[in-house]
Amino acid sequence: MGNIVETLKRFISNKNTVTILAVLAGVIILWWFYNKRVEEAITTIKVPYAIKAVDSTRKIDSENIGYKEITRSSTEESDIITNITELNDKYVCAGQKVPKDGFFYKTQVCENKEIPNSILQNLKDGYAPYTLSVTSRDTYANSILPDDYIDIYMSATSEDGGVIWGRLIESIQVLAVRDSAGKDVFWDSTAGDTAMLIFAVPEKVEGEEDLFTLLQLTELVNGYAIKLVPVIRGASYTQNPGETAVDSHYLRDFIMRNYVEPSY
Repeated sequence: MGNIVETLKRFISNKNTVTILAVLAGVIILWWFYNKRVEEAITTIKVPYAIKAVDSTRKIDSENIGYKEITRSSTEESDIITNITELNDKYVCAGQKVPKDGFFYKTQVCENKEIPNSILQNLKDGYAPYTLSVTSRDTYANSILPDDYIDIYMSATSEDGGVIWGRLIESIQVLAVRDSAGKDVFWDSTAGDTAMLIFAVPEKVEGEEDLFTLLQLTELVNGYAIKLVPVIRGASYTQNPGETAVDSHYLRDFIMRNYVEPSY
């Protein structure tokens, strides 16, 4: 037994033996990697594709989905959707289109609430959409995003010729940011400069302030250079929104005193 162990020690300590073993180990490792890559190259998986073209903002219906077999390796460096469950209740994003026989990509699909034209469908009960005309400068170079909660400040010339400035409404939710043609500036690549913010505003509810009407009345105040200004807040303001409410009764009363009924 001792002779066998001694012989084995001498065999292993021999430089030529070590070199041969190292070469064999390298060959085995290379062979394993080669076979792994070949297997990946020839292994196929079934991937969902569009039987017919799906236009922008359209829901991806299950009957419009077929399957193609492609090699697994071809999906490694792309964002092709390989599991049909990722398409459940999904829509084609605004500005995107899935062509006939085309694959679905993760950057092409989104949820209904992310579709710009779905904002009216997602309004809470008792709320109405109000559109405020703005510029890119008013939105801090498009730093105000959909679903952000912000404040609305008001500036005007007072009745005695002074200056009025203060917060009119606090914690108001932004539904969308659009250009003058109504295109969503964050979803539509053809959109122009920012021209409007759309808010979710409480309508008249028993015992509560009718903010929708109040904002509309600001448009009927003549001669006082009235202007509504969106003011952005921090992330925590959006994550923990307070109640949307009038902050300054002085500003509210100023509007109520000075709006002019339209004549039709």
